[in-house]
Amino acid sequence: MRLSISFLFFFLFISLPLQALSQTLSVKSNRINLRTGPGETHSIKCVYSRGFPVKPLKTEGDWVQVTDFENEIGWVSKQFLSSSPHAIVSVNKGSKSRINIRSGPGTNYPIVGQSYYGVIFSIIGKKGEWRKIRHSSGLSGWIQESLLWGD
Repeated sequence: MRLSISFLFFFLFISLPLQALSQTLSVKSNRINLRTGPGETHSIKCVYSRGFPVKPLKTEGDWVQVTDFENEIGWVSKQFLSSSPHAIVSVNKGSKSRINIRSGPGTNYPIVGQSYYGVIFSIIGKKGEWRKIRHSSGLSGWIQESLLWGD
């Protein structure tokens, strides 16, 4: 019995960091570099801006290996990441097509704005398959979850 309880605590202790890695994080700095390896000596692959959502894959010291909505994988410093929920429009790449932003969580609500592929939003609410969003411009509304990547 004592061995079973010890094993259970060990399993829970080990699984907690793995659960934390499944959550989407976002960039809290104006700009951060995505690097090829864990450290400033590694070359820069691309630059992310504030709010850009990423999913952590693993950690090494103060660095986190992440992936983004285009499946780009690289390393960023932990200090520039936040658990603040953000999402990015992940549909209509290479198109001038726009997605609708609605006043409520459903297609029966009026359109209050539109957005393109790659635009970042803060997530400020959820209802079913809809996400309440706010853009840095001040626009807020609802977008269907399937059109977004991130939390």
